[in-house]
Amino acid sequence: MLPPAPEGTELIHTRRYEVRTYKVDDSRFILRGVVVDEKPPGLYIPEDPEVLWVHHMIVDLEVSFPSFTIEKVTVTFNEHPHAHCVDIIPDYDRLVGVSIARGYNNKVKELFGGPRGCTHIGALLTAMGPVAIQSGWSMRAGSADSKPRSEMTPDERERGYAMNLNTCHVWDENGAMVAGIRNGEPMEAPVWIVKRLARHGQGPEEWDKFR
Repeated sequence: MLPPAPEGTELIHTRRYEVRTYKVDDSRFILRGVVVDEKPPGLYIPEDPEVLWVHHMIVDLEVSFPSFTIEKVTVTFNEHPHAHCVDIIPDYDRLVGVSIARGYNNKVKELFGGPRGCTHIGALLTAMGPVAIQSGWSMRAGSADSKPRSEMTPDERERGYAMNLNTCHVWDENGAMVAGIRNGEPMEAPVWIVKRLARHGQGPEEWDKFR
């Protein structure tokens, strides 16, 4: 949630992204993203009491798991500024077969950067990539063959976090956390689950049961 507006300022524009993931089965999920640009009431038409949407685009990516390969793309323009904005929609089928994990952002720029695509869809696609990786953890947690990390082989543990390697400083492949995991040490339970477990009177060791 955004904090209140800075004192003495006037809101003139809001951009919102939202991305949700829907599990189809143990081998597929649908990643749905939306981008909205809106102007506050009365900015362009003084007597208009409603917010004005100038962009409202939706992208659905059907993704295979655990390969994270895009299998189907659906792009919808509900609000857009120019009649020919929609001409670019068929081009996004070029994402079919692309991995939404390794090299994804670079591929999006290569295929749709600048005049090759819609800048707003491009920004949304970039925002959707990390959500796919986050969803991978949820797919594993909810799958029938999931098992505690303590029961995994070293190869199984490595496959479980491979998509996270080098995505940030914590997941540096030469960093302390990855070294610990490779040595068989328990992975640190996320702060958010530790807080929630504590509310239920449970300790962080319970986290391993859900993996």
